[in-house]
Amino acid sequence: MTQRSCTIDGIEVSTSDDDSRVCCKSGSCNKLNTYDWLKDIPQLPNSSEIIEIRFKNTRKTFYYNVNGLPLKRGDIVAVEASPGHDIGIVSLTGELVREQLKRYGLKEKAADLKKVYRKAKQNDLEKWYNAISREEETMLKARVIADDLKLDMKISDVEYQGDKTKAIFYYIANERVDFRGLIKVLADEFRIRIEMRQIGARQEAGRVGGIGSCGRELCCSTFITNFVSVTTNAARHQEISLNPQKLAGQCGKLKCCLNYELSAYLDAREDFPDTNIPLKTENGEAYHFKSDIHRKMLWYSFQKEYPENVTAVSVSRAHEVIKLNREGKKPAQLTDETFVAETKPLEFENQMGQDSLTRFDDKKPRKKKKKKRRNQHKRKPKNNNDQ
Repeated sequence: MTQRSCTIDGIEVSTSDDDSRVCCKSGSCNKLNTYDWLKDIPQLPNSSEIIEIRFKNTRKTFYYNVNGLPLKRGDIVAVEASPGHDIGIVSLTGELVREQLKRYGLKEKAADLKKVYRKAKQNDLEKWYNAISREEETMLKARVIADDLKLDMKISDVEYQGDKTKAIFYYIANERVDFRGLIKVLADEFRIRIEMRQIGARQEAGRVGGIGSCGRELCCSTFITNFVSVTTNAARHQEISLNPQKLAGQCGKLKCCLNYELSAYLDAREDFPDTNIPLKTENGEAYHFKSDIHRKMLWYSFQKEYPENVTAVSVSRAHEVIKLNREGKKPAQLTDETFVAETKPLEFENQMGQDSLTRFDDKKPRKKKKKKRRNQHKRKPKNNNDQ
């Protein structure tokens, strides 16, 4: 079951009075956590009365503190819902909320926002804990019901409202699904109001979470809020092999991290020539084989089908050869001598005082220790009495 806050013995608890501690010592029990870099600065008198409240997983909403309650991060509050009320945890207060509103392109209008009622009481918390404990069981039953109705959809998560009067069912479907019959069955089974909310594969991965191939938590469950489309062109521009097993993430879509360095590669490739144009020399035509974008180097082969006499060419030299070919001239050789002298093979450099990387590859033969000859004790002469 996904957590909304820290748990002790399976029961969720509120945060401590220490404002530097959001949920737990790590601060990573909830997804898409926002670091409050203004927490040590006293709030201004005209600071924003709008606060940010988080719910299960990645769902966050802005609310208006109509009663002027002294709230801080980690407080559990009862907020307005439709219908009834919901229970959430304060994730951001003060001046930083205005920056978040600007980031999402929202205007600071309290009239358009729902209200914060009060801090959660003990009765509210007990009902909230009971609702949370039913979410996993409800999700499993809903999957069985959807399968019995033969609906082409997957219910990935269930989120109960704090007062147990409503539940949001998050589902994934490739095509449009008529779930009106499903809603009737779910309402009769669980005796609550049903809201169906469709999400994509990336949103599901962000809600469920996991560990990526890089060994870190998924980006979609830690800091990504807006999902930008990723295409295979991003891999082509970065000279990455188009292997679907390596390019796809846990959601089955292309990894979002393919867009992280794309702009740097596009800027570096601006002065690169068209790789489809062969370079004509007196020794024949050379075809593009591979590129090293950040080193500004191109490799050309004198055979189109397979690599033969692969030669490294600088970007400026490639432009020079293309210009000569357009004038009807062919250079004697593909590269210039100055570029050949400058290019050096990449080798390991021990700049940090580290040992060689291949120090364990070749085992040195052990030297045979010479056995020391023991001194032979000389026989003592026999006494006359022994004779």
